[in-house]
Amino acid sequence: MFNKENLPRHIAIIMDGNRRWAKAKGMPASFGHKEGAKTLEKIVRYANKIGLEYITVYAFSTENWKRTEEEVKSLMLLFQSYLNDYAKRADSENIKVQFLGDRTALSQKMQKSMNECIERTKNNTGVTFNIAINYGGRDEILEAIKDISAKVKTGSLNIEDIDEQVVENHLYTKSIPDPDLLIRTSGEQRVSNFLLWQIAYSEFLFVDKNWPDFSEEDFDKAIEEYQHRTRKFGAN
Repeated sequence: MFNKENLPRHIAIIMDGNRRWAKAKGMPASFGHKEGAKTLEKIVRYANKIGLEYITVYAFSTENWKRTEEEVKSLMLLFQSYLNDYAKRADSENIKVQFLGDRTALSQKMQKSMNECIERTKNNTGVTFNIAINYGGRDEILEAIKDISAKVKTGSLNIEDIDEQVVENHLYTKSIPDPDLLIRTSGEQRVSNFLLWQIAYSEFLFVDKNWPDFSEEDFDKAIEEYQHRTRKFGAN
């Protein structure tokens, strides 16, 4: 069992394997995504229970638009219904919900649901649950560069004053500590354009299990593995 006195502050998760889990059961991808949503809610509730401060999940990347129109539409409908329903439960469980990513490509209805979810849970003091929707790490950094460049152009920021903190202040995660641990399920071993700036010194853990099968016990094991590692941050 992990040491409750030495919890990571922030865990990020790439929830991979919904589609292959569904395919193995002879079911459509939409079934896998629905079961994945159930797993997500279970894990976030558990993270809140054990006292984790932040959990960030990769729900839909900027590259996911390349999937079939049918699957993208199904995912968006799932997100919409999930958010409308989940806001109430998150609020009752003292979970604070935030979103990372470019919302402009999402429907007005979806954006409205996201804003209502944020507003409803903004004063909650439990785990902060960050959902990355239409998110891409390169896109995030590119937008930060544009914003910083605009400030330099107008004279409100000097080039010599640009440092890591300035960059971080222009990211979606500007008020969130970097992840201590990044978990990816399904056995794939890559970061897929997720939190590229923020995971510079994160510990990585790749789990050979599809996301719908990921359990609280797996979460415990991930934290325990993290606690057995020595984080040096470039030091000897």
